[in-house]
Amino acid sequence: MVELDRIDHSILRELQKNSRITVTELATRVGLSKTPCQVRMRRLEEQGYITGYTTLVNQTKLGLSHVAFAQVTLNDTSSKALAAFNEAVRQISAVDQCHMMAANFDYLLKIRTRNMAEYRQVLGEQISSLPHVLQTSTFVVMESVKDAGL
Repeated sequence: MVELDRIDHSILRELQKNSRITVTELATRVGLSKTPCQVRMRRLEEQGYITGYTTLVNQTKLGLSHVAFAQVTLNDTSSKALAAFNEAVRQISAVDQCHMMAANFDYLLKIRTRNMAEYRQVLGEQISSLPHVLQTSTFVVMESVKDAGL
């Protein structure tokens, strides 16, 4: 793999700001002509620095304005138990993010719902019944000060 230089980092920053930017505009912003810019983009994709292009959606406009974080502690942290939890949590659409933690709990989930009542339903019927869940703790977001997804 080739080590990234200043221009590669600039390309990645510009694409993170706007993945729909034209190659011509991107090339101008990073100080290259179109073809060398395309070659660098292709290399960044092939080497796994760029893993895809996506559209960010304003979840609040879709009615999913209630955000909560749930700490999840498992009663078993064997590889088999972790794999079962991981597979099952991926099936819950309200779970926006799931992170295994090095902490006094095992997972931190970011959950988006329409309101507290829906969150309670998701927590009680889906998250609490995931494999090996021992306990959960909830933290409700009052205001998102910085969210890279918006």
